[in-house]
Amino acid sequence: MKKLEDVVDIHDLKRQGLSQRQIARRLGIHRQTVKKYLDNPDLVQQRYRRRARGSKLDPYWDQVLSWLEDDPEYTAVWIYDHLVPLGFEGSYEIVKRKVRSLKEQKQQIAYLRFETEPGYLAQVDFGEFQVDRPDGRVDKYYAFVMILGYSRKSYGEFIEGCDLPTFLDCHIHAFHYFGGVPGKILYDRMRNVFVGKVAGKAKFNSTLQGFALHYGFTPVVAPAYAAWVKGKVERPYHFIREGFWRGYNFTNLARANQDLWAWLSMKDEQRTE
Repeated sequence: MKKLEDVVDIHDLKRQGLSQRQIARRLGIHRQTVKKYLDNPDLVQQRYRRRARGSKLDPYWDQVLSWLEDDPEYTAVWIYDHLVPLGFEGSYEIVKRKVRSLKEQKQQIAYLRFETEPGYLAQVDFGEFQVDRPDGRVDKYYAFVMILGYSRKSYGEFIEGCDLPTFLDCHIHAFHYFGGVPGKILYDRMRNVFVGKVAGKAKFNSTLQGFALHYGFTPVVAPAYAAWVKGKVERPYHFIREGFWRGYNFTNLARANQDLWAWLSMKDEQRTE
């Protein structure tokens, strides 16, 4: 196994339905290596900890980790400016590369946990869809999508408005569909959900926070350093847009939802075969 990204690729290809033999051939590694990382996803963390760091930053690395533990949003510039008074004599480029690498790797490790632990996390996505009418009007609808990290089972629903009460109602419908509530729900930085950072902590809309407390889940915001995730995993609403919506003959909202649920159910069955 040459690099950490290959471990993520193993899990990504497995979700696509490839066998261990096919994954090994695709990545150019031994089939037993594929099996090892599928059976023990925590090994990626061990690989990360074993990586050598021989640089001028080494004596200060524990301090850097401490700062980022307090607030993952600290930038490389901020870290560099605070290392220099401590005696750090290396360049800013060293700090920038190491901090970027650390943040990306932490997201990979977190995403592996998201993918491999049942009930640990669900992801919510939200997007706009348009219907062109014969008279030239364009009607706007929205799609709420919740996908479970472990099983990839999905719930989706088309709605007319993107107000917060409707958004939360969709959560309730998803919980009923799944037969339970995930431990954490990951959101993009939606304006009606994520307020911002306060004292280094993510702050959510107070109504959402009360809703989460009532149903017993923890809201989590997608981190800024998650571009690699967007490259690896299709956004759920994009999956619906390309797989279901493109070419769909829309008549009315109720019918569209019935057809969407039937399509998602079929996709879930195909995934478990």
